[in-house]
Amino acid sequence: MRKATLLLAAIALTTVSAANAQVKLGIVDMNKVFTEYYKTKDAEAKLNESRTQAKKEFDERMERLKKSMDEITKLNGDIDKPEISKDKKVDLEKQRDERVNEARSLDQQTAEFRQTRERQLQDQFMRMRKDIIDDIMKVVDEKVKSEGYDLVMDRSGVSMGQVPVVLYSRPDLDFSTVLIASLNKNAPKTKPVAP
Repeated sequence: MRKATLLLAAIALTTVSAANAQVKLGIVDMNKVFTEYYKTKDAEAKLNESRTQAKKEFDERMERLKKSMDEITKLNGDIDKPEISKDKKVDLEKQRDERVNEARSLDQQTAEFRQTRERQLQDQFMRMRKDIIDDIMKVVDEKVKSEGYDLVMDRSGVSMGQVPVVLYSRPDLDFSTVLIASLNKNAPKTKPVAP
């Protein structure tokens, strides 16, 4: 009984001292910070360039496969002509079978190429994203240490039930724009586009 009373008293004292202590709270909209960081835009441009190159290579492979299929169709049409000799027909069937094998191989290579490139693009995206988040978190950590924040929450975060984690916060608690300015202070100067 005495231990329970002491425990309740300790909990009450902890609650009272926690209530008296002032907690400094900060809010950040990580989606906004991530989106407006100049390195994110650079990474998106590089990723889009890689995607464009991969699509070009894939389209070239598909074009070769289409040409191969057209050749097979033409050979099939030639084989079906009644006026060709038996020897010529055998020769055309042999050519067609070679083209079919080549087309199957090319089709398989194209599918493997697509899977490999998609995996490479996904890996590239994940590396870029991690580097950007690491940059952002360094600036957040500096801000937290320099201004003595006890807790910083992400306004853009959602719970498992797809409900915002931060339902409300005063606008003065949000320091997202300060982070964006700090992250973009070393952004390369862009030249104005001529009209």
